[in-house]
Amino acid sequence: MSIANKDQEELWNGPGGKAWVRAQALLDAAFTPFERILVETATAAGAARVLDIGCGTGATTLAMSSALGADAECLGLDISGTMITHARKRAAEAGSNAEFIVADAQTHEFAANHHDLITSRFGVMFFEDPVAAFRNLNRAAAPEASMVLLSWRDPAENPFMTAAEAAARPLLPDLPVREPNARGQFGFADSARVERILSEAGWQDVTTGKLDVECRFPLSALDLYVSLMGPVGYAMAQGVDEAIKEKVIEVVRAAFMEFAVGDEIVFTAACWKTAARAA
Repeated sequence: MSIANKDQEELWNGPGGKAWVRAQALLDAAFTPFERILVETATAAGAARVLDIGCGTGATTLAMSSALGADAECLGLDISGTMITHARKRAAEAGSNAEFIVADAQTHEFAANHHDLITSRFGVMFFEDPVAAFRNLNRAAAPEASMVLLSWRDPAENPFMTAAEAAARPLLPDLPVREPNARGQFGFADSARVERILSEAGWQDVTTGKLDVECRFPLSALDLYVSLMGPVGYAMAQGVDEAIKEKVIEVVRAAFMEFAVGDEIVFTAACWKTAARAA
C-alpha cells in the first residue's frame, strides 16, 4: 500500500483510530443527520458503485449499502486499519455486502472510470496534497460521476468543537493551536480554497453550500467523549498525570454544560456540502 500521508496513518492507526472505535456508537448517534444526507444523495442519484472516502468505522458506507440494495457496490476506504477492521466486523454482523479497504485515497490505484458516486463525511480534510488526492479520485470516477463532500466550516462557527480546547488549555498548555487551512478537522473551512482545489484537480461544476445541522448524543456519554475525542482526548491518551486528567475532565464537562438539554447534549454542526462532477 502506497502512503503519502504518513503522519495521518500513524495517528489513525494509533490513538485516533482506537478512540473512534471506542466512541463509535456515540459518534454514529451524533452524526446520524449527515448519514441521512449521504443516503438521500445516493438514492436520489440511483448510484450503483459508491466510493466512500475516510469512512472510519463504516456507518455511512453501511447505510448507503442498505439503502441501495444488494445490487449496488459500496466501497468504504480509510487509512486506518484499526477502524476498517471494526467496519468489516460491523458489515459481517449486519449481513451487509459493503466492502472496506485500508488505503490512502491520495495514492491508491483505483479501478479507472469506475465509481458513479464518491462521498465523504468529514474524511477529506487530511491529505498531504489535496490536489493530487482529488485528481486521483477523478481518475477513479466514471464519466459524469457525482462527488458530495461534507466538511466543517470555521472553528468560530462550531463552538461545541472548540469548547474542550478552550477550557482545557490552562491545564494542557501544549495543546496545538489550530492553524487556518492546516490538515485536520477544519482543513476545508475555506470554501473558496476547496473549490480551487477541486477545480485544479479536474472536477467540474463545483458548488458549495452551507449546512447547519442539529446533532445530539446522550448526556451520559459526555465523559467518554471528553476523554477520547479531539485534541484534548489525544493529549490525554499520551499519558497525562491522572490528577491533571481528572481536572481536565471536570473543567471540560462544565464547559459542555451549556449544550445540555435534558438528558442530551445538543449542538449545531456548521458544515459545508460540496458537490462536483467528474469530467
